[in-house]
Amino acid sequence: MILSRRPDVERFLKDPGAEIRAVLIYGRDRGVVRDRADQLAKRLFAKPDDPFDTAQLTEGDLDASPAKLEEELSALSMMGGRRLVRLRLTGEKAGPDKSAAEALGRHVDGQLNPDAMFLIEAGALGRESALRKAGEKAAGCATIPCYEDEVGDLARLTRETLSKDRVGLTTEALDLFVSRLPKERGVARAEIERLALYIGPGSGAQATPADLVDFLGVEPEASLSDAAIDAFGGRLGPAQAGLRRAAAEGEGGPAAVRAVGYHLGRLRRTLTLHKNGADLTAAAKASGVFWKNEREFLRQARAWTLDDLMAVQAEVVAADRACKTAGSPDQLIAERLALMVAGKARRLGL
Repeated sequence: MILSRRPDVERFLKDPGAEIRAVLIYGRDRGVVRDRADQLAKRLFAKPDDPFDTAQLTEGDLDASPAKLEEELSALSMMGGRRLVRLRLTGEKAGPDKSAAEALGRHVDGQLNPDAMFLIEAGALGRESALRKAGEKAAGCATIPCYEDEVGDLARLTRETLSKDRVGLTTEALDLFVSRLPKERGVARAEIERLALYIGPGSGAQATPADLVDFLGVEPEASLSDAAIDAFGGRLGPAQAGLRRAAAEGEGGPAAVRAVGYHLGRLRRTLTLHKNGADLTAAAKASGVFWKNEREFLRQARAWTLDDLMAVQAEVVAADRACKTAGSPDQLIAERLALMVAGKARRLGL
C-alpha cells in the first residue's frame, strides 16, 4: 500500500489499522521522515523508547550482523505486549537495503513475530531499491514517500509549533517568515522554536512583519529571492546585483539557481490554478506569494505563459546540473541564467 497524498497519510498515522505489520517511510528530507515515524510510534506505543519492548537498529547493525534484524523481529515482548522494531537507514547501501527488504517480506508474510511492528526510516530510495519494491508490493506494509515541504506545509508547521508556546504571527508576518525558512524540516523546526523564544513563550503575542526585522535581519536568501523576482520581471541589472550581493553573503551559484527555480515554480503553480478557473490573485496567494511582492508577481503572471515557463524550466535544470559539476564557475552560470530569464521577460513585454 502506497500512501502519497497528505490526507491519506494523516489518516493512516492516526489509525494505521491492525493488519499493518510494517511501515516504510522514506524521502530526501529526513526531518519529515523522522516526524512521521515519531508520530506513528507515539500513536501505537505508550512508551516508544522503552528498551524492553523496542529495538532500534541502524544500517551499521545490519552490516555487522545480517541476522540481527530478523532476530529482533522474531523476539517476543518481555512485557507481553506489542513490540516495536525501528530501523534507520542513512543511505542506499546495497547490503542493508537487501537485508531489510528480505526481513520485511518474511515479516509481513507472518514468518516472524506477528505482534511486532517493523518501522523503517530511509533516505531517498530509488526505483531500483529492493526495500522500496518490497514495501510497495507487500499487502501488510504501508509505504509513505516524503517530499520536500511546500509553502503551505511550512506555514502549517509554523502555526502549530508557535501555538504550543501560545504565540503567533499575523498573516503578513507568517508569509514573511515562511519565505525565509529553509526547506529541510529539521532545520525549519529549529528556526521556528528560536522564533518562539524571540517572541516570548506564553506571552500570547502576535508578531507583525515589523517585529521580525531584527530577528530575520538581511538574509542571503532574501537577496536571492529578490534577484529571481527581478530576473523574471526583466530587470537584469538589479537581478545581477542581487546575485552578487548574495554571493558576498556566502550564497553560491547552486542556491541562486534554486531561487530562480522556486520563483518559476510559484509562477507555474499560479498559472495552472488560474487555467483551472481560479482568480489570478487568489491563485498567487495559494502559491505562497509574499504580500509585498504580490503586485510585481501578478504583473509577471499576466505576461508569462505555461509554455514559456516550461522552456525556462529546462534551462534551470541544465544550470543546476552544470553548477554541481566539479570545478564549474557556478556564479557565472547563475548570472548567465538570470540574463537568459531577464531577456525572455523583456521579449514578453516586461
